[in-house]
Amino acid sequence: MCIVAFAWQAHPRWKLIAIGNRDEMHARPAQPLARWDDPAHLLAGRDTKAGGTWLGVSEQGRLAIVTNLSGYGLPDSEKHSRGDLLRSFLSGEGPYADFSDRQLPDFNPFNLITVEGEKAAIHSNRPDPVSLALTPGLYGLSNGPLDNPWPKSGVLGNSLKSWIENGSENPELLLDALMDQTTHFPPEESENYKGENFADYPQYSPIFIRNPVYGTRCSTVVAIDHSGNGSIVERRFASSGAETGQTALSFSWPI
Repeated sequence: MCIVAFAWQAHPRWKLIAIGNRDEMHARPAQPLARWDDPAHLLAGRDTKAGGTWLGVSEQGRLAIVTNLSGYGLPDSEKHSRGDLLRSFLSGEGPYADFSDRQLPDFNPFNLITVEGEKAAIHSNRPDPVSLALTPGLYGLSNGPLDNPWPKSGVLGNSLKSWIENGSENPELLLDALMDQTTHFPPEESENYKGENFADYPQYSPIFIRNPVYGTRCSTVVAIDHSGNGSIVERRFASSGAETGQTALSFSWPI
């Protein structure tokens, strides 16, 4: 993922709400959201190049969402895939099923939200590994550092906050907020910016990136109520930005 807004125990009906976009090279192959065959309790999309995922839920009571962390140069091909971290954590199997901070440097730079049972946390592995427990509230993640979030994180977080404050009950309506293509350049920068290539200005990019090479591949909404009834919806996009399909799955969360 490249942007996430997350509400943890901040709604009278919903235990958690997570919304976000996955931005990636359009040429990188991926399978859409589905219930995996192995393990069958895991619901996620799948990166078919590395075999892991960017966002998923487990009916054993786990959720994980990862974002790339910019500002540290090109990825190190010798590092483990970040999708492997999520797959291991969500499946409850493998070396990262119960990972610790000392294992976080195994991966290229990332920010990560995890939920396991009644515990939610946010993690990052640059500049130093850190894991912070989350209290009830709203949180935002993008490709920036935890202590200096990018502008679009606040914009998406405000959309989720408005949805909660308005007493909305349909999580699929949050997919509209993930379509925002407004850029967030400060006045002193906007005059120098030209074109639609955000490589030099990623911190000012919109929530939804429409670009034929690298852009928003899918939008996802996860909602789990206090009775353990869950739903996950994924809307997918072509390199043109046109919608190509949508998948909605229901699942149960242990209470």
